[in-house]
Amino acid sequence: MRVFVLLFLNAQTNEEGIHTLRIGDRNTVLMFESEDDATRFGLLLEAQDYPNPNVEALDSEEIEEICQDADYDCRLVPEGTLLMPPESSIEQPEWQEDGTPGEPAEAESEMPMSELEQIRRRLEGLL
Repeated sequence: MRVFVLLFLNAQTNEEGIHTLRIGDRNTVLMFESEDDATRFGLLLEAQDYPNPNVEALDSEEIEEICQDADYDCRLVPEGTLLMPPESSIEQPEWQEDGTPGEPAEAESEMPMSELEQIRRRLEGLL
């Protein structure tokens, strides 16, 4: 089955990293059934000062294998699900300039109303 995931480019290494959510002490990869839903979620992340993610179509079995190798969980997001990013996020990705894993730092983000309005307009434009 084809699913859509969010990928980010690490400018220091020119390697891509997959977006994950931290649920408890586990990293979870979101596999969207719908490209539009993945794009919407990416726009919401971007509004929280994440870099602009790339939405990529991949085979779900491939993602599941990657998750198993990395000791991550994966979750299928059914089409039409309006998933919202958590309010707290990792301030920096878990990679460092030398490519080794780093320690994540938790950060709270509050969005000004003007940014929320801009997101609302962009989401309405997708419909």
